[in-house]
Amino acid sequence: MKLALQSCEDRIASGLAARGIADAGEIGWACAWLEACGYPGLKMLGEALADERRDIELARDAIGLDLANVSCVFLAPRIVLDVEKRGRVFLRNVRHGLYLLPFTVRANIGIGCPVDPAFAVGGERTKNPYAEKIELATRDGIEVDDGLWSLLEAAAP
Repeated sequence: MKLALQSCEDRIASGLAARGIADAGEIGWACAWLEACGYPGLKMLGEALADERRDIELARDAIGLDLANVSCVFLAPRIVLDVEKRGRVFLRNVRHGLYLLPFTVRANIGIGCPVDPAFAVGGERTKNPYAEKIELATRDGIEVDDGLWSLLEAAAP
């Protein structure tokens, strides 16, 4: 199914807000951004919504941040804010780390490999390699998986 990028973002954010999920607007934006760039944002969101734990205290230790396998779908906005305030951090026990990508691009900071279970966030990004994809998605819409979309909508309260 093809959706306008903004419509996809708004519908996801609305569904998350109806579930009482913090940062629903940011998560909806990130999910639509990932889908526009060809990444499985909806699939990861569906997996994360099935998780029992959705939040942890972000407390740096000598190694960095232990995310305890709580999905970055829910943690990414806070992690990037932490990095902007306190600098680069090494992450471990990361689940759905790809959700950090849209936030790091927007904040113009570097990111290690977001599919690796342990990577660092921080540094400086010198260009936005996703701008063209986002421009195309804004103009032409994005293709989303009908099955995943219907599962997310069916799970809404």
